[in-house]
Amino acid sequence: MGKIIFISGGVRSGKSTFALELAEKCKEVVFIATAGKITDREMNKRILVHKESRPKHWKTIEETEDIIKHLKSFEKADCVIVDCVTFLVSNWMFKKYTEDKIIENIKNLIKKLRKIKGKVILVSNEVGMGVVPPYKLGRDFRDIIGRVNQILAKDSNEFYFFISGIKRRLK
Repeated sequence: MGKIIFISGGVRSGKSTFALELAEKCKEVVFIATAGKITDREMNKRILVHKESRPKHWKTIEETEDIIKHLKSFEKADCVIVDCVTFLVSNWMFKKYTEDKIIENIKNLIKKLRKIKGKVILVSNEVGMGVVPPYKLGRDFRDIIGRVNQILAKDSNEFYFFISGIKRRLK
């Protein structure tokens, strides 16, 4: 059984950079990108910067919904990075998954990822420390990702939190 490392924090706080640093010493790295098709120019630019920051020899899997279906292709990797859980959850919400189904999916994902022999690094945004969203979908998303992050923090072997570029190991 491998190690699950959970990294959370605000947007642009250093989470993804730290995830890449943790994976640098691994021989075989699989990067699972969950953003999917983005039609916004600014977001496309951000994703391109992320892509360019990864070593070329790393395998990248772009999957917006069902990471588990790719398990066979990365179960023997030294390190697997999922960046990010926030996009995964929002993708599920846009597919009209219920909160219970999302929680079930996360628990099932953790169960499957525990079988990987290497490190699994899960990156997620902390969205519950800001302004209360003025619309229902935003509040629902904040609440669901909050529950998901609690599960990931509890079930991880290590947990790091980032704020304004400062990393704190909480577990």
